[in-house]
Amino acid sequence: MTTNYDMLGRDELNDLEAILSISNSDVDEVIHTVRANSDVLFTWDYERSRPALVKLYEKAKTSQWNAETDLDWSIEVDQVAEVRKGQNADKSAFGEMDLKGTVFSTWGEDDWVNLGVEMQNWSLSQFMHGEQGALICTAQIVETVPWIDAKYYAATQVMDEARHVEVFAKYLDTKLSGHYPVNAHLKMLLDDIIADERWDMTYLGMQIMVEGLALAAFGFMQQMSSEPLLKKLLRYVMSDEARHVAFGVLSLQDFYQELNSKEIRERQEFAYEAAVRMRDRFLQQEVWERMGVDPKEALTLTLADPNRNVFSGILFSKIVPNCKKLGLLDAGDGWLRTKFTELGVIEYEDWVDTGAEYDSLDAVAQDRTA
Repeated sequence: MTTNYDMLGRDELNDLEAILSISNSDVDEVIHTVRANSDVLFTWDYERSRPALVKLYEKAKTSQWNAETDLDWSIEVDQVAEVRKGQNADKSAFGEMDLKGTVFSTWGEDDWVNLGVEMQNWSLSQFMHGEQGALICTAQIVETVPWIDAKYYAATQVMDEARHVEVFAKYLDTKLSGHYPVNAHLKMLLDDIIADERWDMTYLGMQIMVEGLALAAFGFMQQMSSEPLLKKLLRYVMSDEARHVAFGVLSLQDFYQELNSKEIRERQEFAYEAAVRMRDRFLQQEVWERMGVDPKEALTLTLADPNRNVFSGILFSKIVPNCKKLGLLDAGDGWLRTKFTELGVIEYEDWVDTGAEYDSLDAVAQDRTA
């Protein structure tokens, strides 16, 4: 795989110079072009030979929802009030850390509220951009996967992802107070997933890594938010995302058993690189720049904050068990286990994998039954 920058060659995992050296150079551009190198595969074998994917496809057909009619867009959202409700506005975003001598030592309540507003704008913007990445990657899977059952299911996910881009864009436009461009680390990861010619790398990068982290992040935000429209929006998006991650697990499980040790190591390295890029994406350097804060000063505190490290770990609570189920964690010399241990996320290896979880997260079916 040809990568845009050598993440694995860092001297240190928390090398701030390396993290901050990645930035968007085309934030004002509307169109971004990536050259895809994959072959388009027809299959003339129409036999439904993968029961787990058949079941997933049937679930996807019955769990479709309409963003316009299934969500109540008439709900008024007071973003500032919601931020105040969700945080102690007179306390720092860095918990109990000593902020003496930093720019934050002079901040008052309004500054912390403004930071909360910008962080919400940033988070929903990155969710929206990530969902467009998923839309494009899943359309690519329809073209490149060699099995008819996978093509059928991937086609339903294309519709899901279009709906997700739609709802996040509408929520940002009508309920919040600003957009952010795509984060540079996320953008580079999406570029590399799309450009790789191997169909299973699209699965690994998008279905396992990006969608797995998104599922955990949506769950965290859904629990923390008290705003009813956002809570229901996230429940419904999570209902779809759980199927998407399961699609990746079910599709790759048998295929990875056929790969040799060199091929497995390539997938281990890519999984780790994707994990670090997504960790760096959530450092939110664009927010600090917009707030007039030196990103290096803010990120030094962020990386040292134990509460932040717990949050970062939770984001990987779907990725690590799914990598374990795929056999990537301990293959070869256990390289990926070592790297996830260094990243501080190995403790999630025995959490439930998403291959068996999507039924319990089907909020659409639950609401219709109720």
